[in-house]
Amino acid sequence: MEKRRIGSLEVSVVGLGCLDFGPRIDEARAAEVVHAALDAGINFFDTADIYGMGQSEEYLGRALAGRRADAIIATKFGTQLDDERQGAHPDYIRRAVEDSLRRLRTDHIDLYQLHIPDPEVPIEETLGALDELVRAGKVREIGCSNLSAAQLREADKHSTGTGKARFVSVQNEYSLLHREPEADVLPECERLGIAFIPYWPLASGLLTGKYHRGEPAPAGTRLATASGRFAEFLSDENLARVEALRDFAEARNRSLLDLAFSWLLSSPAVASVIAGASKPEQIRSNAAATGWRLSPDELGEIDKIVSPAR
Repeated sequence: MEKRRIGSLEVSVVGLGCLDFGPRIDEARAAEVVHAALDAGINFFDTADIYGMGQSEEYLGRALAGRRADAIIATKFGTQLDDERQGAHPDYIRRAVEDSLRRLRTDHIDLYQLHIPDPEVPIEETLGALDELVRAGKVREIGCSNLSAAQLREADKHSTGTGKARFVSVQNEYSLLHREPEADVLPECERLGIAFIPYWPLASGLLTGKYHRGEPAPAGTRLATASGRFAEFLSDENLARVEALRDFAEARNRSLLDLAFSWLLSSPAVASVIAGASKPEQIRSNAAATGWRLSPDELGEIDKIVSPAR
């Protein structure tokens, strides 16, 4: 498995998103998926305290018993858990990290990420608290999620030249069907030397090849009972794009899944593509989907199917 860097961390280009641990799969199945990931050469595991209200971290921590040294653990804080546990104030960060360390059964978190911006707390205060955690050895690197290019610049301004920890990564939505980061966030990442981690890289499963225009969503899939924005993934326009992308891949003896992963990894700023998996065979398919080096001509053809962000 190829590896790329997130700050000082060396991560597999395919990661495992652990959002489903708890809400969709139980602890035994989660452990099977984690072990299948490690056996496939995947070392990057992304979770958050909000996933399953702590269950995801607990399941991941127990699954990694005896294999912690083989894993790079990324987790997040800041999304509201209850009236007291939320935000990015230094006092809460100190509490949140201890809670996550306990649930993960580890003495350090490899990548600790601000999950969402907190408009009530100046970013320099958040960065100061995170720097304390790095200096204390509880966190190796710090990152963020759902920040704009302007917010990344503001954060970097308070870290550059100070000797303090800086955000080494940003995790935002990005896929063949959602190319918004190309407009400003990805160029800013390249300028600042920040790794980009795409979430929902398979558009909630739409880019796995399971969904077809004119057919109901397969029973048991994520989008079968989706509502709101997720249901919009199944629009005729999106399904037509998916069909065109599938035809493009199959004409080259590749799968739609191969295309979804390999296209994201064609961006030098992208460090690891984190996709969820509820079964070991899914994680093995994800791990095998990265070997396609798309040519400039192929990338140009893809742009005609799904327009780049402006």
